[in-house]
Amino acid sequence: MRENRIRSIWKAGGAVVNGWLAIPAGFSAETMAHQGWDSLTIDMQHGLMDYQAAVGMLTAISTTDTVPVVRVPWNEPGILMKMLDAGAYALICPMVNTAEDAERLVSATHYPPRGTRSMGPIRALLYGGADYQKNANDTVVVFAMIETRQALDNLDAILSVKGLDAVYIGPADLSLALGCNPTFDDVDKPVAEAIDLILAKAKEHGVVAGIHNGTPEGALKRIAKGFRFVTIASDARLMAAGAQQVVAKMRQGMPAAGPGGY
Repeated sequence: MRENRIRSIWKAGGAVVNGWLAIPAGFSAETMAHQGWDSLTIDMQHGLMDYQAAVGMLTAISTTDTVPVVRVPWNEPGILMKMLDAGAYALICPMVNTAEDAERLVSATHYPPRGTRSMGPIRALLYGGADYQKNANDTVVVFAMIETRQALDNLDAILSVKGLDAVYIGPADLSLALGCNPTFDDVDKPVAEAIDLILAKAKEHGVVAGIHNGTPEGALKRIAKGFRFVTIASDARLMAAGAQQVVAKMRQGMPAAGPGGY
């Protein structure tokens, strides 16, 4: 079976640099995949893509060594299994608030006897290889998102669920849950403390911690603290930021309108 470079990077002690895809287009996903990201996450929760668009994006990512990841809309077995069958090599699941939520997530993403995943890896066989079913349980990576007060209250229990590989922090949602301003990097003190707690507890339980960031500077600081999976912005944000820079430089350099201008 094709190796999962996320696991390989972690095994070597490194951190995964993850990109984020909100635009529902295969060409956009392919362009991002060719920029050197370790992994790319197709966001089916808040991104604009449906299942069919996501499959085309998974196919586009497969033109590179970038690992295809999907954030599913919810902790629902049907979509979890369907995205694995489509070739996702890691899943990020939102709103995992209890140990029971984590157990349902792990069960749906593992074949028996570890779980209840149904057999039918229609595209995963093409991407992963003919021995996919035999090795999928040990290859696919499963993330639970920690983003609510309830999840913080149940953190030890969630992290104790066998088969859960990693947790992923959405600082904006966590900020809202704690009554703070939603942002990625410069979070309010209660959110910073919660993030530090999640990181420390994840290390204690032998679970990898990942987090969303707004800037490379923010991501590098979090890697230094011990995060081993960092996302920076998104395709839509990067496109907007790049376009803004170009337009701003043009406006600054152009002559004023009117006599002697254009």
